Amino acid sequence: MVKRIKLRTLFIGGCITLFFLVLVVRVFWIQVMQNDFWHEKAVNLWAHTSVIKAKRGTIEDRNGSVLASDVPAYTVVVNPQVIAEKGIGEEVIKGLHDLLGKPEAELKKLVEAKDDSGNYLKNREIRNEGWKIDKELADKVKEFNKELEEKHNTLETGIGLITEQKRYYPKGTLAAHILGYTNRDGEAIMGLESYFNKQLQGTNGKLYYQSDGKGIKLPDSQDTYQPAVNGTNIKLTIDSTIQRYIEEAMQKAYDQYKPKSITVIAADPNTMEILGLANMPTFNPNEFWKYASDPGVFFNHAIKTRFEPGSTFKIVTLAGAVEENLFDPDATFKSGSIRIKGYGKPLYDQNRSGYGEISFLEGVKRSSNVAFVKLGYEMLGPERLLQYVDDFGFNSPTGIDLPGEISGLVNPTPNNASENATIAYGHGKVQVTPIQQLTAMSAIANGGKLMVPHVIKETTDPNTGKTTVTQPQVVRQVISEESARETGSYLEQVVADLDHGTGRHAYIEGYRVAGKTGTAIKPDGKGGYDRDKVRSSFLGYAPANNPKIAVYVVIDEPADAVGGGAAAGPVFKEIVSEALPYMGVPKVTTDDGSSASVTGKTTSSVQRSAPDLTGKTMQEARKFLIDQGFDFETVGSGSSVVSQYPEAETLLAAGQRIYLLSQKSDQASIPDLKGQSLRDALEVLNLLKVGISVEGEGYVTEQTETTSNGKKLVQLKLSPINEYGEDIPVSTAEEETADVGDTGG
Repeated sequence: MVKRIKLRTLFIGGCITLFFLVLVVRVFWIQVMQNDFWHEKAVNLWAHTSVIKAKRGTIEDRNGSVLASDVPAYTVVVNPQVIAEKGIGEEVIKGLHDLLGKPEAELKKLVEAKDDSGNYLKNREIRNEGWKIDKELADKVKEFNKELEEKHNTLETGIGLITEQKRYYPKGTLAAHILGYTNRDGEAIMGLESYFNKQLQGTNGKLYYQSDGKGIKLPDSQDTYQPAVNGTNIKLTIDSTIQRYIEEAMQKAYDQYKPKSITVIAADPNTMEILGLANMPTFNPNEFWKYASDPGVFFNHAIKTRFEPGSTFKIVTLAGAVEENLFDPDATFKSGSIRIKGYGKPLYDQNRSGYGEISFLEGVKRSSNVAFVKLGYEMLGPERLLQYVDDFGFNSPTGIDLPGEISGLVNPTPNNASENATIAYGHGKVQVTPIQQLTAMSAIANGGKLMVPHVIKETTDPNTGKTTVTQPQVVRQVISEESARETGSYLEQVVADLDHGTGRHAYIEGYRVAGKTGTAIKPDGKGGYDRDKVRSSFLGYAPANNPKIAVYVVIDEPADAVGGGAAAGPVFKEIVSEALPYMGVPKVTTDDGSSASVTGKTTSSVQRSAPDLTGKTMQEARKFLIDQGFDFETVGSGSSVVSQYPEAETLLAAGQRIYLLSQKSDQASIPDLKGQSLRDALEVLNLLKVGISVEGEGYVTEQTETTSNGKKLVQLKLSPINEYGEDIPVSTAEEETADVGDTGG
């Protein structure tokens, strides 16, 4: 018995020893041999990564009005399991149908959704009607949920909301073709949203930490934090008010003429900042999915459509002839038709019987094709004309910072007489885009400089505060300043001549307008033209003597084939007649205070006195000065007029500018004094209590701001040149001061 006990003890002890040895080996294998594997597995169980969403950059207009931003959004979810337990399925379906507009049959499928085993599911999102809804609708869903809770005496109804973010466009359709949109998944689809998506979206951040199995953070957690890089904020050159003027005028024309499309672009010709751009039909980026059946509404004709422009293209021929000293406004020609060597058929004016023997200036005003064939084909010649076409940028993209721009194409067959002749009046082998047309006209308005149009005014990195400003970019000097001014004077008469000018429908009382009409008969697709289908347009700028805005209007297939002067001219007129007063550009007035009929420079022998504006609100003062035709400039960002120059009751020289100071002088910014006399510049700067240094005599051509000992110092460079570029003898410069200045009209 004892021996058996010893054997059993020995056996049990051996088993225990063996088990212990196996355990030790196993522990050694796991902790030593497989240490890396199990450590990585443990870390994966402990480690958690939380994504920190980057904020998408906002898009604003030039005045800081928000056009696109991220806002809270809410997605409606239902819990079929809870709804079934409470027996409220029919009520939930009907209530959500009334609120969201989703068909009841589709809601029923969601509310009664089951898995493969026949068990009710727990969470189902309601797409698309309940996906990322706004706060107002979300509040209605919450109210409905609360009513169900009270009615059925329960704390859970199976209806919930998930808080998310979505892109919101507070002004609806305004500037939709510029902005584009992002879809509900946050993917940028078109417009600036797509073109600048990388800058706008930023980079998500991460938070890395360690926790136990219950998700509680470990005391010795090794945290790693990578901050989110928020997206760049973009400020556009677009002015929301001018954009609204554009879209309202377009809508009236669209309702009246029922065209295929209308496109309007407006720009500051001096900088080529785009002030407004629109196409019609248009869309609301907040509800982009509603236009799925008509994808054409998303097309930006302003930069993507190429077409025969018709007579608006004549500005190139006219500018080239003026630059080459070939245009004699008083020389005459026989209108109606013309035959050119190498082409058997005559080329006609719109009025085939013509207007008899007329001057070339009248030919410009009447938009005579014959006049322009003579100017472009016979006088300039095909080679020089095509050089000006290239110089004005029609065979290359403008470089505008919008996606998808295409280039125009002007490529007549060499030695083909008809193709080269018809280019002179914008038909045949000439295809352009609206933005190219506007850029070319702006080159005439700004003194002959072809510039790059742009819609981005500045970008700001919210993470660093660094702001990058887009500077105006000159491509080339196409024609001289003198030629540009002369060309503009002829284009002004196209509008101002109310008897013969084709642009008379764009005439604006009190403002000098330069412009050109276009009525391009559309190709029929069979090698000919369909006279029942036209593309009507108007291209112009104002004021003609001091351009502030250039606008191109093009209407594709207006009803009854209405011409450019009658269809597009009034659209231009409505936009510009609202935009100029808004921009603070006064009307030219006669001595009795009424609006002048301006076909040339208005002069006045009777001086007016400066009104007393001190103490008035800036809004009241601006309205009064605009209505009375005074030229003025505001200084500062205050709400009321603190002081003014010249003082009240001071006799004003012709065109003399009034300066309104709206805040303390040591806080106000320095106004642009270029073109002002030394006397006026000194008075304004003394009003602002800044240091002054002067170089030269006459009129301010340059100004530079610096700081010396904590005080602002303005350095002025002067030159004896008036607003028309004419030299004034230095000895008489001060005597001429009263006759020079920006009349603004």
